[in-house]
Amino acid sequence: MSTANINEVEGKSVIVTGAASGIGRAIVELFHARGASVIAEDIDPAVNELARKGVIPVVADVTQDGTAEHAVTLAIEHFGKLDVLVNNAGRIVYKNLVDMSRDDWNWQMETNVTGAFLHSREAMKAMMKQRSGAIVNIASYASYFAFPGIAAYTASKGALAQLTRTQALEAIEHGIRVNAIGVGDVVTNLLNHFRADGREFLAEHGKSAPIGRAAAPEEIAEIAAFLASDRASFIVGSIVMADGGMSVQIS
Repeated sequence: MSTANINEVEGKSVIVTGAASGIGRAIVELFHARGASVIAEDIDPAVNELARKGVIPVVADVTQDGTAEHAVTLAIEHFGKLDVLVNNAGRIVYKNLVDMSRDDWNWQMETNVTGAFLHSREAMKAMMKQRSGAIVNIASYASYFAFPGIAAYTASKGALAQLTRTQALEAIEHGIRVNAIGVGDVVTNLLNHFRADGREFLAEHGKSAPIGRAAAPEEIAEIAAFLASDRASFIVGSIVMADGGMSVQIS
């Protein structure tokens, strides 16, 4: 299907966290190509590679006080408003529960949940003034399902799903829609901090889904663009599953 003429986010002002690589980078590039102006935020200085007209990179930690406020201020100062927030920043601890330290647990929860909370809170304050906006959280099939070794990750993604639902109820009266994407295996650098073959592992693990493969980041970016757009005007508080059927199979 050709998407050359789709411009559902044209003219929108957007913040994307975790923008340096993978799903976040794909979202920045797709949104910008379709006419959005983007604040691209990441703790990795590689985010500076995205700098161009209409894309302002910010090197920052989503978990730190002041980061979300700064991103929202930049969007309003440079683009005049804030229409969309994509909470994509995420990481994973891959340890059995008995082997996990409190620092491991906090490291996981701070990015996947606290960072999303802080950015959602500040974005919603700005969006309430204009009585419009959309927030898209990058959740996971791990919001509902699990396998050994990812207890902290499933807890964080489950919390993100519930944050999505609750904020959606609080936000919709102000014209703000909040939704999430329940992603499956996507070929990204998510696992690279603890295994050199992280991308290959995700590609191989994706073969266990009914579709028989992992996703490319660009496929998730398409869903984010839809949920951020007025085309998704009746979708509120949903976790839109994009996992190749992983969550509906009996194994």
